[in-house]
Amino acid sequence: MTAPTTSEQPPNPVLASVVELARAAAQQEAGDEPIGAHAGVLGEDESSVTHLFDAAHPGYDGWRWAVTIATTGGDDPVTISEVVLLPGPDALVAPDWVPWGERVRAGDLGVGDLMPTTPDDPRLAPGYLESEDPAVEEVAREVGLGRVRVLSRFGRLESARRWEGGDFGPRSDMARSAPAYCGTCGFYQQLAGSLGAAFGVCTNEITPADGHVVNVEYGCGAHSEAEVDMGSTVPVAELVYDDTELEVEQ
Repeated sequence: MTAPTTSEQPPNPVLASVVELARAAAQQEAGDEPIGAHAGVLGEDESSVTHLFDAAHPGYDGWRWAVTIATTGGDDPVTISEVVLLPGPDALVAPDWVPWGERVRAGDLGVGDLMPTTPDDPRLAPGYLESEDPAVEEVAREVGLGRVRVLSRFGRLESARRWEGGDFGPRSDMARSAPAYCGTCGFYQQLAGSLGAAFGVCTNEITPADGHVVNVEYGCGAHSEAEVDMGSTVPVAELVYDDTELEVEQ
């Protein structure tokens, strides 16, 4: 279960005042453990609310006992619907569950590790199908051989999205302060195929992007045509007075 959030439903004022009944229900569930202070009340609907109490359960720092009480209205008695232990806003909780097949992230692959792709990986397409990439089709015709699978259109779009939003994309801090784009740099080596319209590889060893795929609108201070202004930073007036000589007019 997740931590309760502030409800948009105003709590029923009658049920909101029934704090001791809710505390007794929480105490019964907690056993010998003490129940902390009343931490608030959440309106579930017109006929039910949830009272929150700080918990002292070992290992559950920041958690709360959540007691939901309800009534059908009129003179009908208030009943206990549920008593559970839920994490509060500052509670330490386990991270969201990630399926085993999705737990490997970029950069996790080490020396000797194997990460096989699934037969239905949407990033790949069978090699006997057209890849929709003219450069790939041209090479396949020249060599007369085909790979088992090639990059699909979906795979190229996913790569482009990832690269454009990465450290070497047009919105990175380095690109925003660069004097010019990589597309006009002599160290920019354009990729082949349809991805070449927007991406290339940096070949300047001075930059952090050396050997990385960069966006055509990325840039850095080591642009091949970057120039340093050698002029004086002190402004000089166009009109200069020489006060070493005194001229007197008759």
